[in-house]
Amino acid sequence: MATRDVERKLTAVFVTDVAGYSRLMAKNPDQTLETLTAYRQVFSEYTGQFHGRIVNRPGDSILAEFGSVVDALTCAVEIQRELAERNLSLPENRRMQFRIGLTMGDVLLKEGEIYGDGVNIAARLEALADPGGICISRNVHDQVQSRLPLHFEYLGEKIVKNIPEPVRAYKVLSEPGAAAHRAVKAGAIAAKTWRLAALAAAVLALAAVGGYFGWNYYEQRAAEAALAVFEQEADYPLPERPSIAILAFENLSGDPEQEYFGDSLSENILTGLAGVDDLFVIARNSSFQYKGKPVDVRKIGRELGVRYVLEGSVQKVENRVRVTAQLIDAATGQHLWAGRYDRELEFWFAIQDEITLKILGELLGELHRGETSRAVVSGTKNLEALAAFYRAYKHIIRWGKKDMLLAREWSRKAIALDPNYPLPYSTLAWSYILPVFFGFSDSPGEDLLQGGEHAKKALELSSGTE
Repeated sequence: MATRDVERKLTAVFVTDVAGYSRLMAKNPDQTLETLTAYRQVFSEYTGQFHGRIVNRPGDSILAEFGSVVDALTCAVEIQRELAERNLSLPENRRMQFRIGLTMGDVLLKEGEIYGDGVNIAARLEALADPGGICISRNVHDQVQSRLPLHFEYLGEKIVKNIPEPVRAYKVLSEPGAAAHRAVKAGAIAAKTWRLAALAAAVLALAAVGGYFGWNYYEQRAAEAALAVFEQEADYPLPERPSIAILAFENLSGDPEQEYFGDSLSENILTGLAGVDDLFVIARNSSFQYKGKPVDVRKIGRELGVRYVLEGSVQKVENRVRVTAQLIDAATGQHLWAGRYDRELEFWFAIQDEITLKILGELLGELHRGETSRAVVSGTKNLEALAAFYRAYKHIIRWGKKDMLLAREWSRKAIALDPNYPLPYSTLAWSYILPVFFGFSDSPGEDLLQGGEHAKKALELSSGTE
């Protein structure tokens, strides 16, 4: 019998906790507490909005009560929706997912706290919920099934600790916060997601094929004939990948002390190209042996076993520098591309990166016989981001499960180096979508939604890229 200071009442109760909280705290305690504080505020705001009350919040748990089961479940659904959207902006290892258990039961109210079977059953249901999901009792299900536009999965009768009778449990399926629903929703938006990802990643496919079909047929036949003779005369067999030697840029300043301008520019270009897995780049000690000697690029190509040679010059006049460069097919002697750059000398290292990226874009465009490779490079001014993207791309086209994880890693590195570079978001999108397509995704719904988010980001950034 209830005493004067204890009140008995029937109420809707939900209990939550964080999935994997100990692991999150062990790895990033400060950031985990920061996220937990922010997410608790979400619970407080929505609970008040739906006429509920936060009763207690020990550790990573939250106990709340509502006068209406409809309000309680709607609140839980909206909270999971909000938290799921917030998690998309966090790295995977920092995402915080709550499980929510909800029942309607008899409780004892004393000094603002609630006790009894209603609290205990809600806690047991919470343990049955998926991370990011909601689990409800039968009495809640019966009250809301015809009143809310939700779907449920019956989990059966569950024997739970300290509750004498089995608990009939239901999983909530039909709102964006719930893990089960996210898989259901993903099926409905899969077509849109695939279309977005395909658009965002189209440039990758084009970069892979490189526009070979647009190359003039007769030029191709002539080049193939010249290449066959070249390969017979070469001292080394040509690599399967496009191969190139970067010669030391000639110093035209007339001042021997300015030699380092040409050498440093050549080394910078060489280093940038070496970071691209699609290319075979001759080492500096081999290509620099021709420095100061008359240049016959066809002879150099045969001696080094490379198809292409990049040569150029640097001329410094007062506070300006002029750089010229030309790419030559060593098999045919044909000049494929030439460029000239005039810049202020004030920031020489920035000049080197700018010119290297420009030359790199032109080189890849010529080596792949298409404009798409230039778009790959023009999207960033960060050589490390470019190299990281190419590594991600190489893993994407291998299609293996381990490669998808490595593609994510390299894509995220590229994004961290240049958050405005569109293409790493494309590879990141594919790293989530392809595992679903090939059947080795552990969370197909989540992965499709993740892929869609990253594809959208790639498209947003691409629309502003020249």
